[in-house]
Amino acid sequence: MDPVATALTKPPAVLAAGTSLFLDFDGTLVEIAESPDAVAVDARLRALMICLAEAFEGRMAIVTGRASADIRALFDGIPIAIAGSHGVELCWSDGRIETPERMAVLDHALDRMVALRLRFPGLLIEDKPFGVALHYRQAPEAEPEARAVAEELAQSCGLALQPGKMVFELRAPGAGKGGALRTLLADASMAGTTPIFLGDDVTDESAFAAARELGGFGILIGPPRPTAALYGLPGVSHALDWLEDACGRMA
Repeated sequence: MDPVATALTKPPAVLAAGTSLFLDFDGTLVEIAESPDAVAVDARLRALMICLAEAFEGRMAIVTGRASADIRALFDGIPIAIAGSHGVELCWSDGRIETPERMAVLDHALDRMVALRLRFPGLLIEDKPFGVALHYRQAPEAEPEARAVAEELAQSCGLALQPGKMVFELRAPGAGKGGALRTLLADASMAGTTPIFLGDDVTDESAFAAARELGGFGILIGPPRPTAALYGLPGVSHALDWLEDACGRMA
């Protein structure tokens, strides 16, 4: 089914029994910051994640473009599964970890991005374990050349190009948030449950589609746009309100 640009209704307040919850991080649980390391988890979000972890009894995961280690550090001590680096890294709540080896061509891509930053000092380069991202939020004039470099590297190095909100990311091929959701849902801890995915970016569309195909639904966080999500919430604060309400009802 092709995504349709339309206003989305608010998701149901009561979640049916036997659901699993999948959450994007930036733009969904926290506002997007000028740089990735400027994000912090406040007391409200930490308390919410503890509540959700208890209510869902292991049937919850953060599915993010960030490295899994970054999310573990931000939510230290909270038992949640993490699909990091757009699903390349899988870290289960019981401590199991599945990660491939880093592709050597990512270092070449990193060098090219560093060279481009010499011309556009406002560019921010994010070196991840299994990808490199070029953020142009502080240098919007660099967008055309950043796109051209990213597209050329993706083709010449055999990497997947993942555009996002003012960012171009190169990562190992074959991953994606939709695939990560399917892998997580096949695990014994979540098998047979109905998936719900919250996300804000085009990087989340494959997960919205996967959730829908598996009998669940996606919730788009932010302004309406063409999407595979069935429901929508206007922004991060509304997402947190909805999650708190859902968690309270489950408890």
